[in-house]
Amino acid sequence: MAQAVSERPVTEYPVSGHPNGRPVSEQSTAELVRRASEQVSTLIRDELNLAKAELSDKAKHAGTGAGLFGGAGLFAVFGMGVLIATAVIALDLVWPLWLAALVVGVALLLIAGILALIGRAQVKKGVPPTPERTVESIKADIDTVKRSAHHD
Repeated sequence: MAQAVSERPVTEYPVSGHPNGRPVSEQSTAELVRRASEQVSTLIRDELNLAKAELSDKAKHAGTGAGLFGGAGLFAVFGMGVLIATAVIALDLVWPLWLAALVVGVALLLIAGILALIGRAQVKKGVPPTPERTVESIKADIDTVKRSAHHD
């Protein structure tokens, strides 16, 4: 069961004045600045605590989801194994068992080879991992700024 993120802690701030009971209009600037600083610090601390609680909850869900995906992948591998065995058994009805196993094995190796070639091509597109278009765009921006600085 999912655990709900706790409600945001609410810090009460005195509305009409300082803890000493004086109205805001009678407080010095230094007192008001100190109070504002304390309130901002408390607000930031409360927001950080809320963010921690939310991130912790999300991380738990993400971890559970990743574990379930891993389990699904494992069962998919088992399922593929059963389907491969079924293919060998089906081909055994028309060919000798050794030939059926050989044909299925060669077919699997061909599929693996094709996937490896496609994967290699994709990796080559990603190497080096430099955002080349972004680098070119930044260089163009810098050149534009330099040119506009020289014209001013």
